[in-house]
Amino acid sequence: MEAAEHGRRVLGGGERPHPLDPLSEAEIVAARRIMAEAGVVTPSTRIAYLGLLEPPKDEIDRSPERRVRALLLDIADGASQDVIVSVTGGQVVARTPIDPVTDGQVPLLGEEHALVRRVLRADPEWARALGRRGVTDLSTVYLAALTAGHYDLPGEEGRRIARVLAHVQPTPESLPWAHPVDGLVAYVDLIKAAVLEIVDTGTLPIPQESGDYHDPEVSGPHRTSLRPIEITQPDGPSFTIDGSLVTWENWSVRLGYDMREGLVLHQIGFDDAGRTRPIVHRASIAEMVVSYGDPSPVRFWQNYFDTGEYQLGKLANALELGCDCLGEITYFDVTVTGDDGSPRTLPNAICMHEEDYGVLWKHTDPANGSRETRRQRRLVISFFVTVGNYDYGFYWYLYLDGTIELEVKATGIVFTGAYDERAAPHASEVAPGLAAPYHQHLFSARLDMTVDGVANAVEEVDVRRVPMGEGNPYGNAFGRAVTRLRTEAEGRRDADTGLDRTWHVINPAVRNRLGGPVGYALFPEGKPVLLADEASSIRARAAFATRHLWVTRHHAEERYPAGDLVNQHPGGAGLPHYTAADRDIDGQDIVLWHTFGLTHFPRLEDWPIMPVDTCGFTLRPVGFFDRNPTLDVPPSTGRHSCH
Repeated sequence: MEAAEHGRRVLGGGERPHPLDPLSEAEIVAARRIMAEAGVVTPSTRIAYLGLLEPPKDEIDRSPERRVRALLLDIADGASQDVIVSVTGGQVVARTPIDPVTDGQVPLLGEEHALVRRVLRADPEWARALGRRGVTDLSTVYLAALTAGHYDLPGEEGRRIARVLAHVQPTPESLPWAHPVDGLVAYVDLIKAAVLEIVDTGTLPIPQESGDYHDPEVSGPHRTSLRPIEITQPDGPSFTIDGSLVTWENWSVRLGYDMREGLVLHQIGFDDAGRTRPIVHRASIAEMVVSYGDPSPVRFWQNYFDTGEYQLGKLANALELGCDCLGEITYFDVTVTGDDGSPRTLPNAICMHEEDYGVLWKHTDPANGSRETRRQRRLVISFFVTVGNYDYGFYWYLYLDGTIELEVKATGIVFTGAYDERAAPHASEVAPGLAAPYHQHLFSARLDMTVDGVANAVEEVDVRRVPMGEGNPYGNAFGRAVTRLRTEAEGRRDADTGLDRTWHVINPAVRNRLGGPVGYALFPEGKPVLLADEASSIRARAAFATRHLWVTRHHAEERYPAGDLVNQHPGGAGLPHYTAADRDIDGQDIVLWHTFGLTHFPRLEDWPIMPVDTCGFTLRPVGFFDRNPTLDVPPSTGRHSCH
């Protein structure tokens, strides 16, 4: 291995890729060529998704074959199919037609945004509706092509649809979000390139105050009181990189990337006395949903699956030193697939660095006068995406003491409408006449656990009050209640902050030095899950978001908590379907699906751009180590050392 240096690397590629490495440019080109030669891809075919079909975990070391999965759409007639290709074998392995009525639609294409703008700017009814609102220059109207959901509306069955909201963009340099054109929405058939319906509930005033936070007239002059913070590592960072394998202190992790999920962490392990002990085989954000609470005829359908419908991974930002990342940074370029099937490089998509994180442990002892302090440090692996008006940063942290943490940072611009008495019960007024609807950002982390092996189990651990009486005469005792989750039905759980509920993933066959099972505990934040009504469409489609925890028996084809095809799916796919068989999860190869997120009642302070809000979870060792694994961390050195 080589010590990491500040700069850029390409993730994936090479003549002999690891079986878990993301697809390289050459493999993407080869996959498209194989499909074209087999007649699967034609001039009217678009590739909505192309990703690595990962080998089973027990075959990784002996599986040289590289397979990909492709979701294809024929824009001529709307037919779509699910295709498996062997890149190493040079052949199409399987083709499965997709029924748009029962299976849903493939994700939204990048080119469909331009199609929607072209269709609406040529539509006379749309122009008249804008004219009634005083908007006559269509070039100043920004159109957001948004996924349609599934509502059994007349004439929509089987159609590929986008719903479109408008904002006025006074100049090309302006931000449009401060000027919503409310009371108006268009439904567009994306295959016929035609307007299906225009819903106009009446004109509302278009808010006029600028939201251009980059304009000095809005922001005021930049302050001059902030002095520079410089982070330096004279000897470079402590991690090393070998292809996609990263080692840092006792940690090892293999970096992956998928155009749907984005950053994927594989084979997370910890070196303990010279032996790498596995903890998580695969970790990713497998889905997220943004559910809006505005029931108006124009906005009732606003519910977006940013992973399954828009594909987070292909929307990654190019991160910049000093802005997005600070310190001694290593960046990774990643490769995704364009609508035409050609490879597209996303530069600086992943940022990796290490950072100081305060005190690790400390004690001043009155008995012998000793004073010892050690500082905590963490490895940070992150990426940032922009999905329309919102931006999300995903930060995975590995700590010296064996802790794993995920932090999601939500920022960007809240979606807007006009504020009046009808909007008031379901939205905040963030500027004069400007509404920001109440909404939720809910994420699903898929954690394929391998705590010291694949045979794992889950115990739910709550605090337990002990009533005063025999055995507790003074009433000061308390304890823990431990419940073993035996089946998938029992594995559907809710967090309870009043009980300080945690879920311990243990390996019953591996014991620590005191005889207890080794384990890792999931610490949830326990914020609200999906708030939509039990009978709502979004609740059927985003059932994963109705529970904080689902535990399933591992199955290679069960990758996504809302199902493979989310766009316009009627609901019931994903975790409800996976767990219907109620399989045994006690001492088995299991997957944890953890729902977490934010319920956002926008504040005045969230406009015109939202300061970062955060959510996430923590995985912490419980009995995994025989003692504190950081006793060997040395005292700080250098000119700022306390020693």
